[in-house]
Amino acid sequence: MLFDHIADYFSRPAVIRVSDSLTVVRFESMKIASVIGAIEQLEHIGRISPGDTLVDSSSGIYAYALALVSHWKGYHCHIVGSVTVNAVLKAQFAALGATFEQAPNQDSLALDQADRVKRVKEYLKIHPEAHWMRQYHDDVHYLGYSTIADEIADANPSSKINLIAGVGSGASSAGLAHRWAETSVAHSVTGVQPYGSVSFGSEDVDDPQIIIAGIGSAIHFENIDYRIYDDIHWVGFEYAKAGARALLRETGIFAGLSSGTNYLVAKYLTRVNPGAHYTILAADTGDRYFEQVYEGDFDLDNRIDELVPVPV
Repeated sequence: MLFDHIADYFSRPAVIRVSDSLTVVRFESMKIASVIGAIEQLEHIGRISPGDTLVDSSSGIYAYALALVSHWKGYHCHIVGSVTVNAVLKAQFAALGATFEQAPNQDSLALDQADRVKRVKEYLKIHPEAHWMRQYHDDVHYLGYSTIADEIADANPSSKINLIAGVGSGASSAGLAHRWAETSVAHSVTGVQPYGSVSFGSEDVDDPQIIIAGIGSAIHFENIDYRIYDDIHWVGFEYAKAGARALLRETGIFAGLSSGTNYLVAKYLTRVNPGAHYTILAADTGDRYFEQVYEGDFDLDNRIDELVPVPV
């Protein structure tokens, strides 16, 4: 298959059957599909056109997607990023022609996210011609997942899709679930959250090591469709780390912390629901998590199949 741009290639996941009970939908960078769908719809309704500046806040994966797709589609791009944006990403932004500013280091995720959104609004006052992509607030980001939903449905070996996905901005899980509802595909959605996220009320539970902001939020997100989730699992950093390492060790898939949370939940659910088939999203690769997650020995590696959640 011939692709027009590397963003087009990266937007399409590999749907991998790793066992009789589990399928992994593995992305190079999941938000690329979201950005492509949003830009195409915004162009269709006349809100934006090539040459415009697209701006948003991101802790990493969405920023990369917006810079890459802007490069493909002929847009200028400005990113307000968190301190988790590393030198590798910054170098790619520069090469792709995107401008970048890093928000000051804050004492909490809430302050970091709120400060970045505030800075985007300040940028728009100075550059009123720019378009804020509103990844946290606009359900236009659902649209890019419709084709992926069809691919997952076509590959699903059972009569029902049981999806396990990080909640985050809500776009990926809602985009998939809405498409399945439209096409009468039976499905369930299990959402995964980090501690400290306001999205499902765990803001008073602290996890000092949390670096999985992408599946939770410390500020209110407007595009989460709470109706689609059948249940929610909260996973702390140490357990997410164990899940990511197990995913690599047991399936060969090198992925990030959110993928580790989803795999950990899937391992538990397949144990308690034998015969059911689950599908998890693996949103990105494990490269930027290497030092925090993959280096050295880790005690939980030997106990991964014994872990069970505490019901709330």
